[in-house]
Amino acid sequence: MRLLIVDDDVEIRRSLGERLEESGHQVTVEGDPERALQRAAAGSFEIILCNVRLPGMDGVTYLRRYRAAGGAALFIMISPSGTEEGAIAAMREGAHDWVQKPFRTEEVAWAIKKAEELEKLRHEVETLRSSVGAASVHDLVVWESRAMRDILDMASRVARHQTPILLTGEPGTGKEVLARAIHRMSSRSDAGFTVINCGSIPGQLLESELFGHVAGAMPGATADHAGLFELADGGTLFVDEVGSLSPELQARMARVLEDGRVARTGGREGRQVDVRVIAASSKPLDDAVARGEFRSDLYHRLSGVRVHLPPLRERVEDIPALLTHFAGQAAHRLGHPVSVTPSALAALTQYGWPGNVRELRSAVDRAAALAADGPLDVKDFAGLARNGNGNGNGHGAANGASALGLDLKSQVEAVERLAILRALEASGGNRRQAASLLGISLRTLFYKMRRLPVHT
Repeated sequence: MRLLIVDDDVEIRRSLGERLEESGHQVTVEGDPERALQRAAAGSFEIILCNVRLPGMDGVTYLRRYRAAGGAALFIMISPSGTEEGAIAAMREGAHDWVQKPFRTEEVAWAIKKAEELEKLRHEVETLRSSVGAASVHDLVVWESRAMRDILDMASRVARHQTPILLTGEPGTGKEVLARAIHRMSSRSDAGFTVINCGSIPGQLLESELFGHVAGAMPGATADHAGLFELADGGTLFVDEVGSLSPELQARMARVLEDGRVARTGGREGRQVDVRVIAASSKPLDDAVARGEFRSDLYHRLSGVRVHLPPLRERVEDIPALLTHFAGQAAHRLGHPVSVTPSALAALTQYGWPGNVRELRSAVDRAAALAADGPLDVKDFAGLARNGNGNGNGHGAANGASALGLDLKSQVEAVERLAILRALEASGGNRRQAASLLGISLRTLFYKMRRLPVHT
């Protein structure tokens, strides 16, 4: 990060500047506020650490003048004793945070770390907005984990192009949700997003749904019928469970993707269509290709970019955000507040979620509809322990109450594990920094990571 320290205390500028440079930051220091404004205008600083009390100018005035000149850096105010009101005033003017003198360097480092996360998030939002326009993906995709952040970053890049995309992952991981987000981030966002699940429609009907038919082409076809390739012209067609297509339909789809023309069943003339296809499969298509069950030419046309969505049990950091999101949706439907207790959060983090995000959403909806007044507690999700049969990898609810974390030990461990994962995320995987954020020794962190266990 590029930092500017504005403070008339020479020792603060020297010691703080050296420590922050040792942490990998690019640091510029200045004691005179007028010169600091000139430097800020000439340099592209991301964070400015500014004393509330400056010679000839207070920190709030400095912040206002910097903003008036078009500056966008995040401000962290340094507040000597007796200047707390000035720091609060700066916060009202848009400062991000403040630290009080005398301070430890670790306090400043932590404030910078939080500002870095905010700056990174702001950059991500600006990137998405630049590609989406007014549309937003935040009401579609909810994430906290690095895995999903990387996936959304890739999605935002490929959305701008017309490359076909193949989404893979277990049922319920959110493949259709991600496909909708990609559509929103694409130049086709003003056109339609059309969905078809190939695994839920019988063969002849599926052929008609995809490609259409002319009158008399099949029993009951009394009129011409446009297929989804035609109806999706100009937009995006999401083909879910594409591996369920019969060999004949695979061949027809391959031809459409090759020349951009679709012929209705029973018809002779093809129609030119402009469709961006996003396909999805819960089973490995490359294995199906190797077994001769799926055409290799169609596979390669569909998988210009391959994106795998990990199961929820491998990205438990997303569970709190998803719970909040689904609870908010339930509250809107039911007309009363819906929240989750810390004990329930710990228990739900322990559960294996064989049905992934879809199961989590259903669990919240069911608990919110049936529970008495007050926040949802562990008992409101007891049906998971009764109904879950695990997923074959030891992550399910086969152990009943303990799988839902009903005992105190498992609840404590779940909270500890989640805290460690978040600290590792915030520190970029640096375990020494993570231990510092958690307020424990590095040795204790290693011990807990082995015991819980925590994989990074």
